[in-house]
Amino acid sequence: MPRNEFVVDTRPLWVVLLARSRQLFFLLTGVLLYWLVLSADPREGLSPEGQKALAVFALCVFFWVFEVLPLMITSLLAIILIPLSGVMTAPQTYALFGNEAVFFILGAFILAACIMKCGLSTRIALVVLKRFGHTPRGLLFSILLLNAFMSFGMSEHAVAAMNFPIIVEIAAVLRLNPRRSNYGKALFLSMAWGTTIGGVATLLGGARAPLALAMLRETTGQSFTFVQWAVFNLPLVLLLLLAGYLLILWFYPIDIEGVGEAEEALRVRTQKLGRLRLEEMGVGGVVLATFAAWIFLGEEFGLANVALASVVALFVLRLVTWRDIEGYVNWGVILMYGGAICLGSAINKSGAAAWMAGMTVSRWAVGGASVVAILSFLSIVLTEAMSNSAVVALLMPVSLGIAEQFGMDPSIMALSIAVPAGLGFTLPISTPANAIAYSSGYLTIREMVVPGLILNLVSWVLFNLLAVTYWPLLGLSIAGSQ
Repeated sequence: MPRNEFVVDTRPLWVVLLARSRQLFFLLTGVLLYWLVLSADPREGLSPEGQKALAVFALCVFFWVFEVLPLMITSLLAIILIPLSGVMTAPQTYALFGNEAVFFILGAFILAACIMKCGLSTRIALVVLKRFGHTPRGLLFSILLLNAFMSFGMSEHAVAAMNFPIIVEIAAVLRLNPRRSNYGKALFLSMAWGTTIGGVATLLGGARAPLALAMLRETTGQSFTFVQWAVFNLPLVLLLLLAGYLLILWFYPIDIEGVGEAEEALRVRTQKLGRLRLEEMGVGGVVLATFAAWIFLGEEFGLANVALASVVALFVLRLVTWRDIEGYVNWGVILMYGGAICLGSAINKSGAAAWMAGMTVSRWAVGGASVVAILSFLSIVLTEAMSNSAVVALLMPVSLGIAEQFGMDPSIMALSIAVPAGLGFTLPISTPANAIAYSSGYLTIREMVVPGLILNLVSWVLFNLLAVTYWPLLGLSIAGSQ
């Protein structure tokens, strides 16, 4: 039998007690915050229901920021507190959990799980890198583009996790020295940045965009089609890919002469996969048909209906079993988004969003362009320190109130919040892609933060330039009526 191993904690007693009481302290602080907002004197312009909704909102934001509870558990807490506080009735609250966006996210997750389970995603990655990675620059650029384009159709978290082992193998066969090799740093930074940039291009790279659109639709009845969202964001993605590639080369100049060993390693891995299997062809066919349906039929039949119909088709064709996908789908995200949609609707319908807008950004902004600049800046800054899903849940209700005050098209707010919320380039905690890149051992925190801050600034400037110059060409002017 293996010996029992004991670890002696040599820290001072007060440090141990403080560490173990942290969660309790934040829990009690959150409850106190809820009570203070709920029992405060009525504010001018804020209805009783709005004050109750604001109390629930304050508690949830506090828990999201400090990660007192898992994000999805905090969202479930919101669903409980909204009817208990008297903001909305229980049937109204729970009905919002069945929002179309929740089922679109679920369908997209299952489709991505099938692509990964059958090995089609790995085959695509290996073929692309083998075809275009013949030189150090070519391999680097291929990794950047590969991760970006794969994030067009899959969760960016899944893309980074799937491609990471391939890049680790490339670094190993090239005998790159961790923490010393510029090329090693560039490879993993390309993986992280490509994944993050590509994730904002469509509604599939991350669930923050469907969440923002669900909150928009629930409040105003407006939304974007699959194609419209991509058309608005593709220019930004292409410009950021170019800027990111140039920044990587500037900070980490290539210090190797060739990548012959990497080419051979990729060839061997590709051979091990063998011929394209019937299962891969079937899944690929269903996925291509799904994309076509989203593009041409998404507005008529609904994005969620198309996604779920594709999932049913995969099971009917026996290309996947339920057990195959259980481990690939992030069920917690589904709970998180359902609760966030409920909370956003409660804040808007109670009038709390309009009141918060008047007390915050509306006091600083002087027009539509400044509103977009302020909101996009807040979104980028906040996403470096907290979940981008929580950023959308925090800012969307307030931004919709701001749109009403400035006479702006509310659909502008979905772009101004959801897109910048996906552009976290600096810290490992910003996105899972950054955390995965950091875990390689090739990058220090400083080596991620310095170039990442520059790319953050570049992305904010480019986003606002496109909002002023490009969006009006598509019929979306950011100028308000004030």
